[in-house]
Amino acid sequence: MKELIFNWIKTFYSIDKSAPIEELLSHPDFVNHKFFWMLAMLGALIVLFVLTWYLTRMILLAVIKTIALRSKTKFDDLLVEKKFFKSIAHILPLFFLDYFFSITFVSYPKVLDLSLRLNDFLIILVILISVRRFFNAVRVVLEDKPYFKDKPIGAYIQTVKLIITIVFIIIMLSALTGQSPLFFLTSLGAMTAILLLIFKDTILGFVGSIQISANDMLRIGDWVTMEKYGADGDVIEINLTTVKVQNFDMTITTIPTYSFISDSFKNWRGMANSGGRRIKRSLNIKIDSIKFADDELIHRLSKVKLLSDFIVEQQKEVEQYNKAHGLVDEYQLNARRPTNVGLFRNYVQYYLKNNNELNQEMSLMVRQLQPNSKGLPIELYCFSKTKVWAEYEVVMADIFDHLFAVVESFDLEIHAELTGSDLRMLNLKP
Repeated sequence: MKELIFNWIKTFYSIDKSAPIEELLSHPDFVNHKFFWMLAMLGALIVLFVLTWYLTRMILLAVIKTIALRSKTKFDDLLVEKKFFKSIAHILPLFFLDYFFSITFVSYPKVLDLSLRLNDFLIILVILISVRRFFNAVRVVLEDKPYFKDKPIGAYIQTVKLIITIVFIIIMLSALTGQSPLFFLTSLGAMTAILLLIFKDTILGFVGSIQISANDMLRIGDWVTMEKYGADGDVIEINLTTVKVQNFDMTITTIPTYSFISDSFKNWRGMANSGGRRIKRSLNIKIDSIKFADDELIHRLSKVKLLSDFIVEQQKEVEQYNKAHGLVDEYQLNARRPTNVGLFRNYVQYYLKNNNELNQEMSLMVRQLQPNSKGLPIELYCFSKTKVWAEYEVVMADIFDHLFAVVESFDLEIHAELTGSDLRMLNLKP
């Protein structure tokens, strides 16, 4: 093509077609007309470039889109969606320019050199954009795979894209300036301190994402609680620099990735993977309502199915102990006698063991905590079968609804702070 164009130009100056190109360039008449030849060829080049660019995009994209729609694989559809082929379509017209610049600016070596450098810069830039879009499609494919469903694929892909971008930037600068890539690598070494300052968050995020993945600290879909940032919800995205948490009020909290290494947070994955969700709550018994169980109370509670067998066994055990130690006198303070709070605690234990909503294979106990100004705490420690938040709350509420309702049957009272109405009933000012 180049020889045909130059041979055609030679015919205007009666130069033999077999003569070297240097003879044309040194011909006095051509030297006088070289600027006009450059403008004419530049105009023709622009028209041909626009035409090539338009046809390449229209034909290439139409063909590729048709093939992608007919194929059964999803990856080519993603490449179309992420505009990978649209960026690839720019490369052919740019190569067209690279070839014809040597014809258009043949009489202007400095302009030719600058044009070729700028064009090479654009070609490398287009390749970089295409590679980044390719990895965007790869990310979507990997995130859809069951094995990678809970892995921070976004952080890995961003790291790869960052490294590739740095490499391509060095190549672009090398193509633009004519310097060796080693020159820029050496310069980067001298600018390490500045780069560390500029890319501090990126570097910390990169280190954090590696540690999170290596230690399996966080996955997409995990329920996490991080009070420092007001986050309480599910992880929906793990990137190189940030982790997005969708709270249960549907707001989204963005947290620096490295914060999951430097700060403490609660991951509820262990609960989700276990056989149940823990119930750990107490009710406060008014201390002055605690007493030894009299015959009337024992007789009344012995009719309760959950307690009948226990009361019979306990009475036998108490009688045997007191008789063996000579404590049959009712005025002996150290004699064993059942208490109403003890009967209540055992009732709660049996009640929980007979609750079908609780996981009986996991820890289950009812215990006393240290008494305080709010009474004697009786704590329930057990696990519900369901781990769904709403269902879990219903199970826990049903248990405590029942306990609050039956506590009076044991001649016990729940501790409560005095309110204004209580003080008014006592004819006192609040």
